[in-house]
Amino acid sequence: MAAASGIYQGQAGAHQGFGHKSLLQSDDLYQYILETSVYPREPEPMKELREMTARHPWNTMTTSADENQFLNMLLKLINAKKTMEIGVYTGYSLLATALALPQDGKILAMDVNREHYELGLPIIEKAGVAHKIDFREGPALPVLDQLVEDDKNHGTFDFIFVDADKNNYLNYHKRLIELVKVGGLIGYDNTLWNGSVAAPVDAPLPEYLIYYRQFVLELNKALAVDPRIEICMLSVGDGITLCRRIK
Repeated sequence: MAAASGIYQGQAGAHQGFGHKSLLQSDDLYQYILETSVYPREPEPMKELREMTARHPWNTMTTSADENQFLNMLLKLINAKKTMEIGVYTGYSLLATALALPQDGKILAMDVNREHYELGLPIIEKAGVAHKIDFREGPALPVLDQLVEDDKNHGTFDFIFVDADKNNYLNYHKRLIELVKVGGLIGYDNTLWNGSVAAPVDAPLPEYLIYYRQFVLELNKALAVDPRIEICMLSVGDGITLCRRIK
């Protein structure tokens, strides 16, 4: 689940309200990024799905437009062909991935809510990339356990994007590190968690931020010392940590 920005304001200042996910201190600067870099190059299906998702009452769960542009380019740079996405919502980031993959590329996509996925599915189908997606409804952990049990699946995924229940991020990592190939990437979304990861323990935060913050902090600490990966935490969207498996 992605989240809206602007909850924790800190001494350096931050956004007011729920305008967007970026942790940039200036709304005008973020809008400049969108209007200069993202929107002029945005494929029509991405625009259509972004605008449709923005009208949904749970739209704070979606990834940001600049993050999806980044992911799309990243997948092309690493020549990804076999990927996985945990947490789909309406399929906005899923579409960014599908558009980046070759025609025979595949995405194993998992979400507990098929209804949300089916909201975006007509747009994904119109974009001509639905054949790349293997959607599974339900919790991801049982599917991952099944994959890990078969040695043939080990080290076969080029890229894995995780944007689901934060309380399971470490459980996912224990399994995904076996499934991603050496040199492949895992991306964990929301690792700055509205900036709350740097907030004082007693900072006045909404309950959902407080509850999940500890899980995000635990993940960040674990990734920082995991010798099997190189990491790069980026302040794109609500924070994304890229993990490159090195052994």
